[in-house]
Amino acid sequence: MNIGMENGNYLVVYLGILLALLSVAAFFVVRQVWVTRRTEVTLSDLQTKLLKEKGSALEYYELGSLLLDKKLYVQASNYLKQALKELSEEESENAVLIHNALGYTYFAQDQFDLAIRQYNEALKIRPDYVTALNNLGHTYERKQLVPQALETYEKSLATEPANETAKRRVESLRKRLA
Repeated sequence: MNIGMENGNYLVVYLGILLALLSVAAFFVVRQVWVTRRTEVTLSDLQTKLLKEKGSALEYYELGSLLLDKKLYVQASNYLKQALKELSEEESENAVLIHNALGYTYFAQDQFDLAIRQYNEALKIRPDYVTALNNLGHTYERKQLVPQALETYEKSLATEPANETAKRRVESLRKRLA
């Protein structure tokens, strides 16, 4: 009788663990569905609005960013270009983010020269923008322009010494040049 009781206790423990794991998995599934649904609603609302009327630079940027997340690069670049056109003088600091995002859309389409141009536009506005520096360095690497890539990553490190991406890339590129 003692052995049967022990097996029953193990069964309850196993069922409890299984229930806990299923609960955690269900939580993450529901959370992901919620996030995806919210993104899709925002995307749909913005597209509908911007097809009917002219929007703000922020709305075009937001729609471009959502399309970028969905890897719809051509559509994203169109909305990001529109965001640049709609920027007012007061919003000029936001041009940095738009140029960087636009550079990424070109990079993702292997249009490296256009990507470089956009990253450089961002850096003209804000020379210490580390994300654009890292993206520019990565683009130079993809174009096999190792000296320019190394120089760009070194600028990134000078701006932000704790930048792990730039540290790794500088080490790797120095080894390649040695």
